[in-house]
Amino acid sequence: MKLLHLDASSLGQHSVSRELSAAIVDQLARDVSSLEITYRDLTAQPLPHWTPVQDAESPAAQLGQDVLDEFKAADVIVIGAPMYNFSIPSQLKAWIDRVVIAGQTFRYTENGPQGLATGKRVIVASSRGGVYSSGPAAGLDFQENYLRAVLGFIGITDVQFIRAEGVSIGAEHKVKAIASARDSIGSVVTKAA
Repeated sequence: MKLLHLDASSLGQHSVSRELSAAIVDQLARDVSSLEITYRDLTAQPLPHWTPVQDAESPAAQLGQDVLDEFKAADVIVIGAPMYNFSIPSQLKAWIDRVVIAGQTFRYTENGPQGLATGKRVIVASSRGGVYSSGPAAGLDFQENYLRAVLGFIGITDVQFIRAEGVSIGAEHKVKAIASARDSIGSVVTKAA
C-alpha cells in the first residue's frame, strides 16, 4: 500500500494538524507492514501558485508532474490541514491545483464532470482554533466542506476527518481536543488498513 502524507501548517513543532497527521501515519505504519510512505511538507517546500506552463521540460512543469504522479500512485492520502481564516492554507490550495487536472483526475462528459481518482482513501487531520462543526460558527466552515467537495469532484468519496477543534479557546480545551482527536485515530485507521 502506498501512502502520501502532506502537511500544510506553518506552525512547525507547534502545529496540532502536524501532530495528528504524524500520529495517523504512525498508526498506519504499525498496521500495514508493507506501507510505502511519501512525505511532502507544503510549507517547508511550498509549491508556487499554479500558472500555465508553456514548456513541458521546464522545472515548473516537472514539479507539477512529480506532484501529480505522487498523488496518482497513492492508495491513501493523509493531509494535515489546519483551518486558516475559515478555509485551507494557500500552500494546500497550490497542491490541489496540481492534482485537480482535466484528463488526469477528472473529465468532462455529456452528463457532467466525472472523477477519475476513484479507489483512494483520504484522512484529513484538521485543526481549528474555534468550533466550526456545530453552533453559531458552523456556517463559516469552508475548510471541511471545500475539501470534501474538491476530493469528491475528482472521484474520492472515502474521506474522513480527525478534528481537533477549539484549540485556541484555552490550554485545557486544547489538551482535551487533541486527546479526543487522537482517540479517534485507531478506529479511522483500522478502516484504511
